[in-house]
Amino acid sequence: MSSNLVVLPLPLNATTQKTPSSKFPSSAALPRHSLSPRVYIPPHIYKHPAAVLLELCTSVKELNQILPLIIKHGLCGEHLFQTKLVSLFCSYGCLNEAARVFERIENKVDAFYHTMLKGYVNHSSLDTAFSFFCRMRHDGVTPVVYNFAYLLKLCGDNSDLRRGKEIHGQLISSGLSWNLFAMTGVVNLYAKCREIDDAYRMFDRMPDRDLVSWNTIVSGYAQNGVARVALELVSKMFEEGQRPDSITVVSTLPAAADVGSLRIGKAIHGYSIRAGFEGLVNVSTALVDMYSKCKDVGTARVLFDGMNRRSVVSWNSMIDGYVESGDPEEALVIFQRMMNEGVQPTNVTVMQALHACADSGNLELGKFVHRLVDELKLGSDVSVMNSLISMYSKCKRVDLASEVFAKLKNKTLVSWNAMILGYAQNGCVNEALNSFCQMQLQNIKPDSFTMVSVIPALAELSIPRQAKWIHGLVIRRFLNENVFVMTALVDMYAKCGAIHTARRLFDTMKARHVITWNSMIDGYGVHGHGRAAVELFMDMQKGDIKPNHITFLCVLSACSHSGLVDEGMQFFNSMKEDYGLEPAMDHYGAVVDLLGRGGRLHDAWEFIQQMPVKPEISVYGAMLGACKIHKSVDFAEKAAEKLFELNPEEGGYHVLLANIYASASMWKKVAEVRGMMQKKGLQKTPGCSLVELRNEVHSFYSGSTEHPQSRKIYAFLEKLVGKIKAAGYVPETNSIHDVEDHVKEQLLNTHSEKLAIAFGLLNTTRGTTIHIRKNLRVCGDCHSATKYISLVTRREIIVRDMHRFHHFKNGVCSCGDYW
Repeated sequence: MSSNLVVLPLPLNATTQKTPSSKFPSSAALPRHSLSPRVYIPPHIYKHPAAVLLELCTSVKELNQILPLIIKHGLCGEHLFQTKLVSLFCSYGCLNEAARVFERIENKVDAFYHTMLKGYVNHSSLDTAFSFFCRMRHDGVTPVVYNFAYLLKLCGDNSDLRRGKEIHGQLISSGLSWNLFAMTGVVNLYAKCREIDDAYRMFDRMPDRDLVSWNTIVSGYAQNGVARVALELVSKMFEEGQRPDSITVVSTLPAAADVGSLRIGKAIHGYSIRAGFEGLVNVSTALVDMYSKCKDVGTARVLFDGMNRRSVVSWNSMIDGYVESGDPEEALVIFQRMMNEGVQPTNVTVMQALHACADSGNLELGKFVHRLVDELKLGSDVSVMNSLISMYSKCKRVDLASEVFAKLKNKTLVSWNAMILGYAQNGCVNEALNSFCQMQLQNIKPDSFTMVSVIPALAELSIPRQAKWIHGLVIRRFLNENVFVMTALVDMYAKCGAIHTARRLFDTMKARHVITWNSMIDGYGVHGHGRAAVELFMDMQKGDIKPNHITFLCVLSACSHSGLVDEGMQFFNSMKEDYGLEPAMDHYGAVVDLLGRGGRLHDAWEFIQQMPVKPEISVYGAMLGACKIHKSVDFAEKAAEKLFELNPEEGGYHVLLANIYASASMWKKVAEVRGMMQKKGLQKTPGCSLVELRNEVHSFYSGSTEHPQSRKIYAFLEKLVGKIKAAGYVPETNSIHDVEDHVKEQLLNTHSEKLAIAFGLLNTTRGTTIHIRKNLRVCGDCHSATKYISLVTRREIIVRDMHRFHHFKNGVCSCGDYW
């Protein structure tokens, strides 16, 4: 070979069109190096300054600066420059430019095709890559093993199993089924398409396996949620003489986290130290993630703080660790530290920060993250926008959540679910139901998450007919086997007054979650069926599902509403003694309510004094409520003094104390409490009662005259009061003073529940049950009046107040006057 002649092999990744005269052997039959034809390049070409610049080119910007030089010197038709341009354009994702160079090449060798295919695989869609592959076959180019590997990876990344199988078939027909590299790609394809059994069959048939193939099947099982098998395969690796590398460790640590085995996680950590992997950022990050998910966030933090270098994934893992461990405040500390260190957050970082803001109720920081979303141009990322909707909803700014939702262009089912749940959680029942209907009008089918969001909204309306409608929709959507949907239905029927329907559903469920038991126990409690709640709780104790904190809260409340004081105290003591559950503030409040309602005010006050934690508003509030029932001014004043020191944000407790004073005719004290409310800017929550009629919910406030039927309602109510007085009703006017007796009665007769009941009686046929929903506790006079109304009208009236249900029938209430 002449000294002034240079022979250069074409790059392995260059794509080529076959020259008709070329007689290269089949790529499958040759070793790798023989795939590149040798091309004569004159010295003035390879030594040209433009050629040197192309070799040194590192970016699209630099390439665009070199192109004019190539064109000026007429080098576009030279093979060397064509090869380099196609390769560089493909590498930088400039596929249109690469295609323009490629199409002008007269005699395309195979390597040009291979380069173009790799470019399409890396920087274009699956359809485009497949189209070029088909053209490549049409042009008579024989695929090489790397072509199949690229396409298999692309199919796996896109979860396109059908096309992946086509490539697998062509790979076999090309005689490459024995190729280790190709078959590892096949294993990866089936694993990513969630066909892990097929992936293992391909792996098991491989005559030889290297570390890459082992890592592929291990990560496949780990990513498909079969963590235990992934861990077993690592043990098998050792048996077959394969020593796990850092990639194996990074694949295995999530599997240890998934099975919740801190012991296995620590063993892998120990191996990483011995193998010298601990200093690698990806291994350290995986360790932080594993310890966090195994509920050892302290060790995760030590590892995180000890890292010399951290990637954004490292920061994300630590933030997520604190969020999932229930410490959103510390998660936000890490997030702010990350921002201060100048680390560029990703969409994952933003979503985790929003999650932390939502859990901590930190609206201001949430707004800061929202501004960050705009700066990072993540407004088109639907997942990020869904997180924003959830954050604003949980921070009780559903109006801002609604704005984000309205601006979102490509709404997904998750977007609708987040908005519906946001409305439901913030008491915007009508908006939640309207969104649910809008979603279906746009042909978006609800899933189990949708149902679990919208069913509680319907439960708040407490309308049995609507409950039946949503139940029918659940059945039509084949969601009646989903334990969470069925649990929501049980809870809904209980809150709609249909406690027996709730129990029938509960009994038909094949599987039950602890939430299912809690919902049914609570349902019995609010309906005054304390004994049934206790029996159900005892049945639960016999099974495999263990009661949690909420279970005990439900059973304590049930005992309280039914006067089962001794049973309730036994359950409270059992919490810690038998189940190791530390009572929370709500449990202490429930015990005070239990003792107080039962008339044991001295015991309730003594219990408060002996609490191991400082009592909060809910505890003293329960005591004050018991004092109202039993007209105890002394204990009421003690409880109120402590309660007002805690500065409650609502005026309800002040109103409660004023009513206690009014019952004792201590009008001067009543005036003092009202003056205190005025000074603090606290207002009484107005009583409101709801009744549904023909798909429309009617609202009534005490003394309101805005309803279209107001005149008719008040006239009917006047006659009705006359009838119930004749039956024995005596108005309870002792809480009103400074007016004549007939005015006192008129004021009592304008209470919201009486107006709602009158409207219901006027607009329904004889025998129809009246369902009323009230936002406050039913007052004593309305309770007495409703019993007599049920007697003289022969109607069943179901009233759901803020605490419980009252079923009035034939002059008797289901609560037995114990409420």
